[in-house]
Amino acid sequence: MTVLAHPLFRDPVHDGAADPTVIWNRHAGEWWMLYTNRRADAPPSNDVSWVHGTDIGIASSADGGATWLYRGTAEGLDTEPGRHTYWAPEIVDDGTEYHMYVTVIRGVPAQWAGHARVIRHYTSCDLFSWTYRSTLPLSSDRVIDACVVRLPTGGYRMWYKDEADHQHTYAADSADLARWTVRGPAVECSEHEGPNVFELGGSYWMLVDEWHGLRVLRSRDLETWQPQGLVLDRPGKGTDDATYGFHADVVTSELGAYVFYFTHPGRSDGRAVDNGDYNDRRSSVHVARLRVSADTLVCDRDEVLEAPVLPLEGPTR
Repeated sequence: MTVLAHPLFRDPVHDGAADPTVIWNRHAGEWWMLYTNRRADAPPSNDVSWVHGTDIGIASSADGGATWLYRGTAEGLDTEPGRHTYWAPEIVDDGTEYHMYVTVIRGVPAQWAGHARVIRHYTSCDLFSWTYRSTLPLSSDRVIDACVVRLPTGGYRMWYKDEADHQHTYAADSADLARWTVRGPAVECSEHEGPNVFELGGSYWMLVDEWHGLRVLRSRDLETWQPQGLVLDRPGKGTDDATYGFHADVVTSELGAYVFYFTHPGRSDGRAVDNGDYNDRRSSVHVARLRVSADTLVCDRDEVLEAPVLPLEGPTR
């Protein structure tokens, strides 16, 4: 019996793994995690340059998510010389190639405000080397955190955060994963980020990060979303897990539904903003099981999980 550890993964280079997305790599025959690779080890400062200038980190698991091996960073994302910023990858497998939608910021800003944040589209055959396709014309130039789901009626829907409109979630549709049409606001119940959408127990669910846990929203039709409670809003008992869970990805399979999230272990008081030192900045990736109970989602982050939590032969298509 292999019991999953807390934390599940820490980036061995910068110790700032965040915003994970987990996908089956058909080319390698194993699960890959791509994530924002924040520079927690940057020199102490009072600015936010450490969350910029980031590559997309990659880790792999050949044992169903029990252990993760750091593999480096995604190649081919730069479209101009210099050091730039890449956040929050979302990946869709169309059966032939992979499509990544990633937030891109030019350069390494020292402040949050005053610079564009756009979502770019890349494709790959192996999840490691990527080719730039386009910068998406969405609702503003302050957009981050894409999530893409195949619609039951055909085509795809993207949800993303528009910081220019009260940090709400917007939606856009596409027939081909390349050309997108903005639908408008989708979730306006709070300020939040990091939407993640999945199907479980006969309903569609969305998790959004409100910075004090993940808000649960439920939908029957992917159109109207009803806010429910919170998950990952109470401290866990595991190592590095005694604070809020942030920006997550959910993988559903015949083994169940598992949420991959990250924490800032040094911020036990729940602060969303760091104090400028390594202990406040570092982050760890964890996994927990999701279940449907009484028409909402529940999550016991202290449940002892045995591997595998991900199918050893990949998802059933």
